[in-house]
Amino acid sequence: MKPIKKIAAVTACPTGIAHTIMAAEALKKTAQVMGYDIQVETQGAEGIKTPLSDTAIAEADLIIVGADIHVDLSRFAGKPVYATSTSRTIRNTKAVIEAAIAESYPEDDEPASLTPEVSTVPPLPVADSTALKHLVAITSCPTGIAHTFMAAEALRKAAVELGYNIKVETQGSVGAKNQLTPEDIAQADAVAIAADTYVDLSRFTGKRVFQTSTKHALKDGKDVLESALALPEPAAQAATGQGEDYLQAVKQAKAQQSAKRSGPYKHLLTGVSYMLPVIVAGGLIIALSFVFGLKPEPGSIGDALMQIGGKAAFALIVPVLSGFIAFSIADRPGLAPGLIGGMLASNLGMGFLGGILSGFLAGYIALFVRDKVNLPPNFEGIKPVLVIPLLSTLVVGLLLVYVFGAPVKGLMDGLTAFLKGMGQTNAVVLGLILGGMMAVDMGGPVNKAAYTFAVGLLTNDITQPMAAVMAAGMTPPLGLALATLLAKRLFTEDEHQAGKVATVLGLSFITEGVIPFAAKDPLRVIPACIAGSAITGALSMLFGCTLRAPHGGIFVLAIPNAVGNGGPYVAAIAIGTLITAIVATQLKRWQPKAKPKVAESPSS
Repeated sequence: MKPIKKIAAVTACPTGIAHTIMAAEALKKTAQVMGYDIQVETQGAEGIKTPLSDTAIAEADLIIVGADIHVDLSRFAGKPVYATSTSRTIRNTKAVIEAAIAESYPEDDEPASLTPEVSTVPPLPVADSTALKHLVAITSCPTGIAHTFMAAEALRKAAVELGYNIKVETQGSVGAKNQLTPEDIAQADAVAIAADTYVDLSRFTGKRVFQTSTKHALKDGKDVLESALALPEPAAQAATGQGEDYLQAVKQAKAQQSAKRSGPYKHLLTGVSYMLPVIVAGGLIIALSFVFGLKPEPGSIGDALMQIGGKAAFALIVPVLSGFIAFSIADRPGLAPGLIGGMLASNLGMGFLGGILSGFLAGYIALFVRDKVNLPPNFEGIKPVLVIPLLSTLVVGLLLVYVFGAPVKGLMDGLTAFLKGMGQTNAVVLGLILGGMMAVDMGGPVNKAAYTFAVGLLTNDITQPMAAVMAAGMTPPLGLALATLLAKRLFTEDEHQAGKVATVLGLSFITEGVIPFAAKDPLRVIPACIAGSAITGALSMLFGCTLRAPHGGIFVLAIPNAVGNGGPYVAAIAIGTLITAIVATQLKRWQPKAKPKVAESPSS
């Protein structure tokens, strides 16, 4: 038999620079010393370098993947694949190659010619061989930006460390990326859903599905994956012959766990996540219309933009919010009553509070009709298209018109009058509270509550809270970025690099840019961020700043009339950024000093 000595390898790290290249060079040099012929492909931010050809893959006797990010293994079908991290590849290269060979060709079936004739490597020990676990996952957060992709990266790293293969689909603001194919799902041993919004699970019928939050995935990706694999196998349950009672009990337990994991807040976040693109598009188009004056002439381009943004997009905000809250609760049966209830709430003057109420009413009523109203088998087909939308929409509509419409409208009118007529002191206090909320959890529930409150008020032409909220959401990443410049010794090299990214994210109103700092040192970073954001929100309200665009960060200043009192607005952001940086650096000075590492002797 021809000696088996050809290896193909792939190395990849998140940046595709240091660890990727170092791991590749380590594999090349060590494999050559051991007498193996190796070709290495590197993957990173700049794309694929030295790609493996189809011929190289076909001739390879073994594939080694040293990666900290997801690597597509589909092209290696039929080949033994050994996966590990870049750091282990760099530090223990020889052991990695030996383990890869031992795992792929155990001693009892290893060809005598496995070790090249030129090699002086001693016989390898037999390694315990376990089947490579395949997982698929979905990550999703309300805005579909930072938490979505950070959770995905955390799951990929955890899979690499555990020796599993994983593919992660991200459901973000630009739609689903790296979408799971039917083949991916078919070969998966388990499914992990790390999401703060509704995710359709119909694709995963018959699979073990573990649902949790993006926060859990960020904090402990390994636990998420291991929890998914620890779930009972649905197919195995059916094959054990334990009866329908057992299967029903398992189904009920899963339903209870799902209810606990979801709850009203998750339904609300789902509605907000679908509403955000509508309000951002509408708000920015309205802001663009102000280039042509606050009251454009009928028939002008400014008037056309106002019709698109104000009369079309903004008219959909409450219905979309309501519709997708109901969709999160009852799936598709809740969509029709939710959308109709939201439109009715908007027409009744109930505002965003009415939209939230109608969404929950529609969702739970549709769920009740779906589960409790039973029809003869011959008529079940008309239930989703006739019975559920008719009954649930009718009940929701009557409740809004005769029960909740007047009280909620009165509440919204009172809130609007209070906010428009509040004195300077009340305005400052409101700005202080909203600003602090924006920095409490960096894009989490409290942050989203403050943002949703301000966005909802835009539909009532109340624009001061929106200005305070956006300014306060920009200061945490900007403040930590500034802190890395003011006190370089207090931050690591990784944090300095994160600071550069945080600057761009902060200017773009992506508060999550501060998460790398907060995750590493929450007791010092979070209080500093709250202090800076609270001051920023208070100053914005004190200066009477207004904002007619719900997103865009500092760049909305380029749109004439979009920001009221632009100079003081920039000053509020700058002051809050400086306060965040000063408080963060002072708190950092009080942290315990790390003990210096004792240098290892050359002989150790």
